[in-house]
Amino acid sequence: MNQINLSESEWRQKLTAEQYAVLREAGTEPAFTGRYTDNKADGIYHCAACDNALFDSADKYDSGSGWPSFTRPISPDCVTDHSDVSHGMTRTETRCACCDGHLGHVFPDGPPPTGLRYCINSVALEFRKRPEASDGTNR
Repeated sequence: MNQINLSESEWRQKLTAEQYAVLREAGTEPAFTGRYTDNKADGIYHCAACDNALFDSADKYDSGSGWPSFTRPISPDCVTDHSDVSHGMTRTETRCACCDGHLGHVFPDGPPPTGLRYCINSVALEFRKRPEASDGTNR
């Protein structure tokens, strides 16, 4: 996977203030405020910083947490996991493997088949609907 390395000044020019706070400073948007929390459309979620494909809508579910939740990334190598001991607890932070942008966290309390809950900030994502098949159906 190609790594994207921009200076902090370049990231500030490329991202909105809210995106910068989440993707570059590991911030978190308030629960139930993200534009993709209730999105049910069929498509792919990409990194808002670098356009790396991250999550498929087929793996999205309503966790009740207030953030978009997924059972798995689109491929194992599109995200990286890191230990996060901030806020007085130990969690597993999820970052984009291409630009190292903070996406959210992964927890071991998700549904089958993986048992994982990737809890991701909407502001870190860009959603693209899947093109409809020529027969008028999706996929």
